[in-house]
Parts: sequence; structure tokens; C-alpha cells
Amino acid sequence: MSILLIAEHDNQQLRATTRHAASAAAQLGSDIHVLVAGLGAGSVAHEAANIAGVTKVLHVDAEALGHAQAERLAPLIANLAGTSEAIVAASGTFSRNVLPRVAALLDIGMVSDVLKIESADTFVRAIYAGNVLASVQTTDPVRILSVRPTAFTDAGLQTSAAPIEEVAWQVEAEHQRLSTWVSSEQTASNGPELATARTVVSGGRALGSAEQFHALLTPLADKLDAAIGASRAAVDEGYAPNDWQVGQTGVVVAPKLYFAVGISGAVQHLAGMKDSGTVVAINQDPDAPIFQSADYGLVGDLFTLLPELTSKL
Repeated sequence: MSILLIAEHDNQQLRATTRHAASAAAQLGSDIHVLVAGLGAGSVAHEAANIAGVTKVLHVDAEALGHAQAERLAPLIANLAGTSEAIVAASGTFSRNVLPRVAALLDIGMVSDVLKIESADTFVRAIYAGNVLASVQTTDPVRILSVRPTAFTDAGLQTSAAPIEEVAWQVEAEHQRLSTWVSSEQTASNGPELATARTVVSGGRALGSAEQFHALLTPLADKLDAAIGASRAAVDEGYAPNDWQVGQTGVVVAPKLYFAVGISGAVQHLAGMKDSGTVVAINQDPDAPIFQSADYGLVGDLFTLLPELTSKL
């Protein structure tokens, strides 16, 4: 029996979180098959074949799978589950969308946001906004897991690439009718990927506007080679895109260094960055909850302090 690892990609490049999920998959078994489903994603399949521990890549190329719609991907994954003892993917928007539907099709449970693998059927996950860790045991014949990328190391690369098997798959008409792709809006970033970045600079609603958000945070992030994040309030105000949101319902990060600029420190946000190594908070309110979680706190006007800090780096 194999472990089926679901690759997350944009048909051109494999997301780094998949390599972290591969480390988790390796703890479940030595026969790891990576599913690369998409349109024209041959380069992604070759990239996945070089991940350490991967024994085979299942490449499915179909126009109907070009936009990773859960309604079309889930039946494919459920069909491949018959030869797998576990299905693994990195926690995030993609897995939250796809894996519950796979679990429903197979009529089995799912264990989400796994932090630690204790055995083949027992896993540790966070509950209550990360304040409690629960050990969960499943007796399902196929374990469906989403694993937190920051809790597992990057699997790295292997010396010889795994074989790539082309898999034919025809998406049924009823599954194609369930959803229609309209458009996508993606914010380009030259920095590292937020979920696995070693340094993160996050901004909150106090930055005042989208223009000031980018004008103040981008120079600092560039100097630190950091990813840019945002609080939910900043995202709701339109300062930053949804995929930059750090928090319980956004991206969970655990960088070596985390800057919280103009962020009050709501529980929802703290759940997404509480595992950071060193936390630096800049806020005008000395009683802001973020200072209780910060290693270093700077009280003052961020519009004065941030440019000064950036200029001295």
C-alpha cells in the first residue's frame, strides 16, 4: 500500500509546502506516490519526481483539471485512494477545499492541520485556536490528512528522479457542471512563499490604506528577504489579498523572525503566528494584546518608526 501525496501547484511550479508535506508522508510509509493533476503541468511532475522519498509520480493532464477545482479533483483522488493507505496534502486553502470532499466521497473521516504523526493511525492536531493539542486516532481504512507545513521539515531532493506515470482520466459531465471557472486575481510577489518563509513582515489595519500598506512594508520586506503577511482586518479593508492573511482562517506561519506592524493581536491572528521564533511588534497602543506575545515591542507611530527602521537596516 502506498501513500498518496497531493501536489499543490499552478501548472508551472510546485509549491514549496508540498515538499514539507512529503516529510509527513515519509513518516507514514516508504512508498510515496505524488499526484500532479492539472493542464500542461509536465514541468511540475518532473519537479515532484525529484522530491526525496518519492517513488512514483502520477501525472494526470486534462483541460478540465486546469484550475484545480475541487469538484473535479476530488473524484480523481477518491478513485486513486483504493491503492493507498493514506492521502496527504499540505494544510491551506487548497486542501481545505479538496480533501473534505474526498472524505465525503469515500464516506470516511478526515484529520486536518496535523502537527505531529505519533503512529500510522494517531495524530496530533491543534484545537481551540491552537491553545490545546489533541491526539486523534482513526480506524478508517484510508487516512486523509492535511498537515501543517511549518510543523514538518522540507523533504529536500533525491539524487535520482522517480518514474512518472501518465494516468488517463475523464472528468464526468456531472462533475464539470458543479462549478464553472470564471477568473482569478493573483498578487505577484518576488519574495519567499508566506507559509514557509523564514522571515515574515505583517501589517494591520493601522496602516490606513492599501497604498501605505505596500509603501511601508515592501521596502522592509525586501531588505529582510521576507514574505509579506496581513491581519484579517487589513485583508477585509482591501489592503492585501486574501492569500496574505495570517491567522486561524488564513495562513499559519512559523518563521524565525516575525514583524507585526500595526496589528492589535486578536486571538485569530495569534493562532496563525504563535510558533514564530522571535516576534517584533510595532504599535501605537502600549496596551495592545500583541505586546504580550512579542519578544521585542516598540510603542510609537509606525509611519515614523517603520521608515526609520528600514533606512537603518
